[in-house]
Amino acid sequence: MRLTVVSAGLSTPSSTRLLADRLTESARDELTARGHEASTAVVELRELAGDIANHLVTGFPPPRLSSAIDAVTAADGLIVVTPVFAASYSGLFKSFFDVIDPDVLTGKPVLTAATGGTARHSLVLEHAVRPLFAYLRAVVVPTAVFAASEDWGSGGDDHTDGLPGRVRRASVELAALMAARPVREAFEDDVTVLERQLADLRFD
Repeated sequence: MRLTVVSAGLSTPSSTRLLADRLTESARDELTARGHEASTAVVELRELAGDIANHLVTGFPPPRLSSAIDAVTAADGLIVVTPVFAASYSGLFKSFFDVIDPDVLTGKPVLTAATGGTARHSLVLEHAVRPLFAYLRAVVVPTAVFAASEDWGSGGDDHTDGLPGRVRRASVELAALMAARPVREAFEDDVTVLERQLADLRFD
């Protein structure tokens, strides 16, 4: 199994990268428990900012960006984590997915996550990030993980899971979707055949 992690944090160290690392470790543990060995590739967008900008204006990805795009394309599953800026995902995060062929994400399992200074930003995952990947026809896991400043080290309460619980639940969902890859590939093949048949129809 190939797991690719996209982190859009801008600082070093970054809470966005820290959340990405926790999700990655948990997802790998869940895949191992299901009998799947997972290799991991991490795409740190901060290091590719200039390359992404050049690609947007020239249409040609530099080698490092091309390798990052290949890692996303080849992945059996994705973990994507963005900081919250102006009540949405970061511009760097969006620009990276703008330069990727949208068809490569069709049917790909994606775990979405975000970081912010306050829990009041948590709905960014539902009103911005989830619709982005739904548009790209990815399969977004039900549980999205948001980490506010007060969430680090939180164990939750009687009504809500703490951050570790949300990380594990989302990881279980991602691992289950990745393990179902052969079923999904067969479904995608059937859809491709149907699309070709529809394209061949003439209505004149």
